[in-house]
Formats: sequence, C-alpha cells, structure tokens
Amino acid sequence: MAGRWTSSNTQLRPDSRYGNRVLARFINCVMRDGKKAVAERCVYDAMDEIQKRLEKETDPNAPKDAIVVFERAISNAKPRVEVRSKRVGGANYQVPIPVNDRRQQSLAFRWIIDSCRAEGGKPMAIRLADELIAAAKGEGKAMTIRDQTHRMADANKAFAHFAY
Repeated sequence: MAGRWTSSNTQLRPDSRYGNRVLARFINCVMRDGKKAVAERCVYDAMDEIQKRLEKETDPNAPKDAIVVFERAISNAKPRVEVRSKRVGGANYQVPIPVNDRRQQSLAFRWIIDSCRAEGGKPMAIRLADELIAAAKGEGKAMTIRDQTHRMADANKAFAHFAY
C-alpha cells in the first residue's frame, strides 16, 4: 500500500559500537547519498576524538565517556518551543508552539550537523567533535540557533492564544 508510514523507531537498530539508538539515528542523519559506512566512520572518529580530549581533561566534574558528552550535547541543543506561522484574519502571526520530543531531537541533530558542515578547513570528524563538545558545554553554533529560536518564541508570546 502506498503512503503507509513505517514504524522507524522500532526498526532502527542500535549502533554497533555503543549500542545506542539515538547515536544510530544521528549516524543516519549524518549520512549522505546512502553512504552509511562513511557516516559511521565520521561519527566514530568524532567520538574517539572526544574520548581523547576527555582523557586530557583535568576537571573532576567532566564526563568520563564520549557517549555521555554526545547525550548531553543533544539534550542541550533541543528546543522547548518554536514559532509557527499562523494566518488569522488576513494577517500572519508567528505563534509560539511547544515542540514534541521527536522534533526536538530532529532539530538538535540538524542544527549540530549543519553547523559542522558550514564550517570548513578541518575534517568532518574534528568539526563534529568540536561542535558536540561545545554543545555539551552550552556553547557553539547549534546552541546559538536554539537560543535564537527561544528568543523568537518569547518575543511572540502575545500571540500564544492563536495556537492551534
């Protein structure tokens, strides 16, 4: 039957190294042109780079494992609200809407990957490691985009009663 949706959450297998479904989905988002082996190598190289940097870290509060840094970066980059355009009486309003969990994760992935791809000069694995570490600390381009999204929603709070 055409047009049926697949239960992609249940079909998604955890990644081979860490056994994490979120990381497996992230690898799929990094993948281009169906080249999953290239995407896996890029993400795993980034995780190895993060692990190397964590071993040099002297802060006792710093996480000890790269997967913890990854999970913290994704949770920090997730937006709680976003604005959607709503047409009311001939005028368009930017209405703040809460974001569901699946879309929060998708936006966090997209912002982190896009900020890595926009940068140049270094290998993708190094750029990805830099961005994940920065997002875990609450810094970086992905966090800037999230903060702008929250600011936009806060500025348009007056139109919240138009929410569908």
